[in-house]
Amino acid sequence: MLQLDVAIIGAGGAGLYAALSAIKKNPSLRVGVITKVFPTRSHTGAAQGGVNAALSNVAEDSPEKHTYDTIKGSDFLADQDAVELMCHIAPKIIREMEHMGLPFSRLENGKIAQRPFGGASFPRTCYAADKTGHVMLQTLYEQCIRRNVKFFNEWFVTALVHDEQKVCGLIAIDMKSGKIEVIRAKAVILATGGHARIYWRRTSNALGCTGDGTAIALKAGVPLKDMEFVQFHPTGLRRTGILVTEGARGEGGYLINKDGERFMKRYAPEKMELAPRDLVSRAIETEIAEGRGFRDNEGNEFVYLDLRHLGKKKIMERLPQIRELAIDFEGIDPIEEPIPIRPTAHYCMGGVDTDIDGKTIIDGLFAAGECACVSVHGANRLGGNSLLDIVVFGKITGELASEYATSSQLSEFPISALKDERQKIESLFEKDGKEKLADLRNKLSDILTYGAGIFREEGRLKEALDKVKEIKERAQHLKVEDLSYTFNTNLQQTLEFLNMVELAEVTVMTALERRESRGAHYRVDYPKRDDKNFLKHSIVTLENGEYKLSYKPVNITKYKPEERKY
Repeated sequence: MLQLDVAIIGAGGAGLYAALSAIKKNPSLRVGVITKVFPTRSHTGAAQGGVNAALSNVAEDSPEKHTYDTIKGSDFLADQDAVELMCHIAPKIIREMEHMGLPFSRLENGKIAQRPFGGASFPRTCYAADKTGHVMLQTLYEQCIRRNVKFFNEWFVTALVHDEQKVCGLIAIDMKSGKIEVIRAKAVILATGGHARIYWRRTSNALGCTGDGTAIALKAGVPLKDMEFVQFHPTGLRRTGILVTEGARGEGGYLINKDGERFMKRYAPEKMELAPRDLVSRAIETEIAEGRGFRDNEGNEFVYLDLRHLGKKKIMERLPQIRELAIDFEGIDPIEEPIPIRPTAHYCMGGVDTDIDGKTIIDGLFAAGECACVSVHGANRLGGNSLLDIVVFGKITGELASEYATSSQLSEFPISALKDERQKIESLFEKDGKEKLADLRNKLSDILTYGAGIFREEGRLKEALDKVKEIKERAQHLKVEDLSYTFNTNLQQTLEFLNMVELAEVTVMTALERRESRGAHYRVDYPKRDDKNFLKHSIVTLENGEYKLSYKPVNITKYKPEERKY
């Protein structure tokens, strides 16, 4: 068996910052990152627009104002103590990354440049053109290599193991050899990203965003929190759902319907295109539903994001990647033509239930980043707060895991867990193969988009829940057809799908029971927010093979819930 002091699952921004912080705290520890893709290909690299911090480089700002904007954006579901913590650490951690060498864009006076983002009172988003996540990932990986963090690249984790009280380690497949391995660890940090790939056909997420860490935590008895809240980003490319950064609107882009109208004046007269994402996405879908959108020859419906008035120089300097994506995937140059867009499944506010320090109910098990729900985003995340979340809570969990590992011993690893996991995986090669993976994956996507998409209601949710359970049953027939050991992507994709089905069921189940509208969760049959009955977090736990739903209170400190107006 392999042994580590701190094992981190996932190599995005949260995982790399956790690894770096853990080994800096105690350089004598064995710190390892287990990742199913090469670290610099993690989904953090797709984050475009920037990371929030109240630096006051462009306008007078403060962590208190950042805190309030975030809580208001969350529709008052975020835990206010956690938001305060994140927003007050933000300026320090941005400067920490600056000193690591992260190449932020600059103002003429040499300070870090900041741009406006949705729901923010001031230009607060620090950026590196429209490739902020990409350069962040490169910088953190370089620092981890410098500090001798060990990497297990292209390893797929299939199970968490604990003794009901303490974490013991994990089980993973080395995809290069096909060998199933045990890694014992004193502390484990889940940092595996989100699961918006459950909306397979229309999402901005990379193929790997299948919620593996969230699913293995659920199956190990660790509670999940607020899983009904899935954010649809307003501006995905018409055909593919590929992200067009909020920075495009932050730089001054307009949303236009078929009448040539900037329709956001009807929905958010003050903030216009820079209203929060949940509100803008619903506005776009309403325009399309009421006949003011466009429809192309392929049947795609959309509105336009118009950047032409920004001019060639500004687009080339601040939005070069967006121009490339529009040319490559839509055949449109934004300098000359508006970009056809429609909302796309983008971010999961829910995840593994943790406290303000990223700790779970199992000693030595932590979670950080999109797979976790601390919660700092509540019912709706503000743009620029995702990259902030991953570095802040990556740092916090890394340091705490390091302290925990320094003062604890390895727990006994139950060998029966390896035997059970091996049998489970090997059984996938022996199924009858009556069902096909691609068919079930597309079916699941269609069910969720129709039943648990931007607009939801009782009948559709009930239907969706029944159909997701049916898909889960049908998935028992999936057979891994590829019998080889080396890089068996057929096996990996099957395991990923089985994880996604579990998370889809929990998402629909919690959405059905939340009979109100709050942030990204909009019920047409309950269009108002209901603080009396639903100002609380939903908690789902697997008990005796069944999902049990309960609730727990939101931490309110300074900011009394009020109506959101923009």
